[in-house]
This record gives sequence, structure tokens and C-alpha cells, in this order.
Amino acid sequence: MDLLLYLGLGAVAGLISGLFGVGGGVVIVPILIFTFDAQGMSADVATHMAIGTSLATILVTSLSSIYTHHQKGSVRWDLVSRMTPGIVVGAVLGGLFALSLRGPLLQSLFGGFLSLIALQLLFYRPAVQDRPLPSMAVMNVAGTAIGGLSALLGIGGGALTAPLLTFYGVKIHHAVGSAAACGFPIALAAGLFYSASGSTGAGLPAHTLGYIYLPAWLGIVVVSMPCARIGALLAHRANAALLKKLFGIVLLLLGTRFVWANLTH
Repeated sequence: MDLLLYLGLGAVAGLISGLFGVGGGVVIVPILIFTFDAQGMSADVATHMAIGTSLATILVTSLSSIYTHHQKGSVRWDLVSRMTPGIVVGAVLGGLFALSLRGPLLQSLFGGFLSLIALQLLFYRPAVQDRPLPSMAVMNVAGTAIGGLSALLGIGGGALTAPLLTFYGVKIHHAVGSAAACGFPIALAAGLFYSASGSTGAGLPAHTLGYIYLPAWLGIVVVSMPCARIGALLAHRANAALLKKLFGIVLLLLGTRFVWANLTH
């Protein structure tokens, strides 16, 4: 039964990623938290396990997205290479910071992030600005911040990287493709960190690799990639603007729920 749940989660995450261009982590992390909580895991273990598992799925699913964007010539590999060193450092620092936090506080931070993503979906309209690209040092600092937040919250960083690149004059499709490519080093560095850090953790269930829950990882990975392609096709046929607003409302409710539930306790 649990495997069917994880397969369904992978399908939903893939469809949403293809439909809206939003990383599956914003869906995977909250549903895994609810699922692990229902299985009796403590809030601390459930939250860190959800984030680690989400990052491990992104490590695999990002490859399909990168390949598609690369085929279309929409990845600026020069920008990706500039940001990657900072991303790797930030991912490790973000993982360290996440493991130092209690689960309820981490859930509150994730709820705040979901609310910001919801507002972005509801109101943000990307527009390319006519600004020169920053120096290598600035790109590394930006990569460190993006990697850190992504590892802290269990996301691929696309919602952070793409707006940054468009702010500096990168065309929209190049910004999205490059953001997708940046998701791989984020997931690789953070996934390795989470897989090693929980190896001796108390209270971890069976079938785990550190803070990565392997049954959930397998179910999500198997289904999410083909469903992401279906979502991309549906985006061209459905009323994408309306669906994006509805999804934004759902994320806003989820984010508010996480913040309220944990702060009131």
C-alpha cells in the first residue's frame, strides 16, 4: 500500500513539474511529511527524512529535464559552471544547518517558503532586465545562497535560480534551462550529505540510507519522469494560467498550515 502511495506521489510531482515548471520538491516534501507522520515517525525524523528523500529523487529526475533543455539549446552551461562551486558549498552548509534544527521549526521554514512560491505563482510575471551579468565572485555567492536554501528545504532551486538569471538579462527559456541544470549539483551534494549524516541517527526506520527513505525514493523516481513529460504536453492544451493560480492557492494553504501548526505548538 505504501508503494502505491509513493507511485501516486511521483505521478503528481511529475505532472506538476511539467505543467508549471515548479520543482517536484514543493509537492514531495509536504506529502512525505504527512505520510511519515501517519507512519508514526517523530517530527524531527519525518521532516529531515522528507527533505533528504526529496533531494535524492531530484538527483535522478533532474537528468531528464536537463537532457530536454539541452536538446533545445536552452542551457547556458557557462552560467551553470560559474554557479556550481558555490552551489556545492551552499548545499553542504544548508544540510548542516537543517540537521541542527528541530523538525517543527524546519517545517515552519518550509511553510514560509511554500507561501512565497504560492505568491510567485499567483502574482509574479517574469520580465528580463537589461543588466550585465555579475562577476564570478557574485555568481558564486548567489550559488551558495541558492544551494543552501535548496538543501535546507529539499528543493531543486529552480524557483530561486530562474528569477535571479532573468534579473541579470538572461532570456526566460535560457534561465529556466540553466536553473534545471543547476538542480543536479544541488541534489548531488545535498543528497550525499543527507545519505551519510543519518547513518547512525536514532529512530530511523528500516530501508533507509541515512535520511533517505528508499521505498519512497524508488516509487517517486519510477513514475515522476514520464509524468513530467505528460505534464509538459498538458501545459500546451490546458488553461495553464488558471491551473497555476489554483495550484498557487493550494500551496498557500499548505504553507500557512505548516507555519500555523508548528508555531502554535
